[in-house]
Amino acid sequence: QVQLVESGGGLVQTGDSLRLSCAASGRDFDNYCMGWFRQAPGKGREFVAAITRNGGLTKYADSVKGRFTISRDNAKNTVYLQMNNLKPEDTAVYSCAAARTSQPYYLRTESTYYSLWGPGTQVAVSS
Repeated sequence: QVQLVESGGGLVQTGDSLRLSCAASGRDFDNYCMGWFRQAPGKGREFVAAITRNGGLTKYADSVKGRFTISRDNAKNTVYLQMNNLKPEDTAVYSCAAARTSQPYYLRTESTYYSLWGPGTQVAVSS
């Protein structure tokens, strides 16, 4: 079973960039659709981005479209979230998640479809 650990969070200023990484241990990383979610203080979990098993398809929340890019390197068992032009409203704990699937184009935005989660990494954007 895959286990997930995020890294790359931190405190930045408005307009800065960060790249989050999610390293997966275990086997069959390329059998998982991967997603990034975030949770701001006092708010519920929010979908950010998702990517199919082979990286061929991606989907983004409207709030991050054009600023964030999800990618994966199956040889390194890692999924990334490049975040550009960060805004204070992007402040949250960011978690990666994995959904095992046999379908190459499986892509989900709902957190209930994801069975494996990392502990999260904090991103704080000051104005």
